[in-house]
Amino acid sequence: MKKAFTILAIAGLFLGSVQNSFAAIATVVQTEEAAAAEKTFHQILKQRFIEGGPFFMGIVLVCLILGLAIAIERIIYLNMATTNTNKLVASVEDALSSGGVEAAKEVCRNTKGPVASIFYQGLSRMDEGVDQAEKAVVSYGGVQMGLLEKNISWLSLFIALAPMLGFMGTVIGMIGAFDAIAAAGDISPSIVAGGIKVALLTTVFGLVVAIILQIFYNYIISKVDGIVNNMEDASITLVDLLVRHKK
Repeated sequence: MKKAFTILAIAGLFLGSVQNSFAAIATVVQTEEAAAAEKTFHQILKQRFIEGGPFFMGIVLVCLILGLAIAIERIIYLNMATTNTNKLVASVEDALSSGGVEAAKEVCRNTKGPVASIFYQGLSRMDEGVDQAEKAVVSYGGVQMGLLEKNISWLSLFIALAPMLGFMGTVIGMIGAFDAIAAAGDISPSIVAGGIKVALLTTVFGLVVAIILQIFYNYIISKVDGIVNNMEDASITLVDLLVRHKK
């Protein structure tokens, strides 16, 4: 009987130690998973950037930085160029009725934006006739449109260049993988994994940069189109105002 109790006690101790071992292993695994989860997005991105290789990843990063710089500059410029066209037209009409052309020109001088600049050019040629004023409005409208679209072509260049650089890094990474296979004389996952990983990372980063810049590009184009439409409508309204004022 005593032997049986002794055996049961030993078995209990053994099971307890096994449970403690499994608990310790589970704690270690949970700790490792928590440490992995604690990695920030910035750390993961930095690690992937280094793994992708400094040359092509650096060029893609330069495309992103330059593209974002151009996009932010254009967005700020376009937001400053956006004016309340209806309010400006009403102010110019009131100025023409009360103070004549000089008063209307003063209103345009005190208003920012391409529409006010176009109005000022048209009013400046009013003494030469309505036809000359209309020609000045059309000509200066083309100048203002060019200013609105300034540097947008560079942004489209970076959108096209980023994925192409990524694909070039992919090709070079695959070439490196095949060179490793040829040198080792064996197709092993560990041999080709490095080159394939570099290839995929450069492609991913190139596509991500292109997607980000494409979003900004489409927003800028839509903003330019809206301002240009307002310029055209306001120019037609200005010519009508000048014709009525001339009568």
